Amino acid sequence: MAGNREFANRRLHSLLGVIPVGVFLIQHLVVNHFATRGAEAFNKAAHFMEMLPFRELLEIFIIFLPLLYHAIYGIYIAFTAKNNVGRFGFFRNWMFLLQRVTGIITLIFLAWHVWETRIQAAFGAEVNFQMMEEILSNPFMLWFYIIGVLSAIFHFANGLWSFAVSWGLTITPRAQLISTYVTLGIFVALSIVGLRAIFAFV
Repeated sequence: MAGNREFANRRLHSLLGVIPVGVFLIQHLVVNHFATRGAEAFNKAAHFMEMLPFRELLEIFIIFLPLLYHAIYGIYIAFTAKNNVGRFGFFRNWMFLLQRVTGIITLIFLAWHVWETRIQAAFGAEVNFQMMEEILSNPFMLWFYIIGVLSAIFHFANGLWSFAVSWGLTITPRAQLISTYVTLGIFVALSIVGLRAIFAFV
């Protein structure tokens, strides 16, 4: 019974990491990328997201609750996983370890990012181009955001590989190899989007 429960929890953890959390990550990166077109374009995109109907309910049930479950169970997985890169230096073992490390980094980054933006907005601050420009004018915060965004993207892209395996989409070694290249391409593409958005504020 305990084994079945853990299997179900891991399946749910994997699913929520892709839908809706991964989808939200892509959407967030796309909105932020409007900063490359200037302050006005970014502010319009951010304002459009703020004006969505039932935004609070969407944030709670589509973002925060799935993210909270994924994060809490992810911490459990990270600290109970048996990393064996010291004995077996295979590529997938390193990806297994990096998935756990980037998960913890992403969680720390997200907590701070939510505090700096969403929580401050609740206290009356306006989330706009100028806010991000001021945050990223600090060299430490610039590097913090670069590392945080890249960690989140890697965690998502590499998580897609694990998702495809655990849900039986890539069973054969060939399919898993193809999936490795596809997810690597997703990581590179989204990283370009994320980094361009960050440096647009600098």
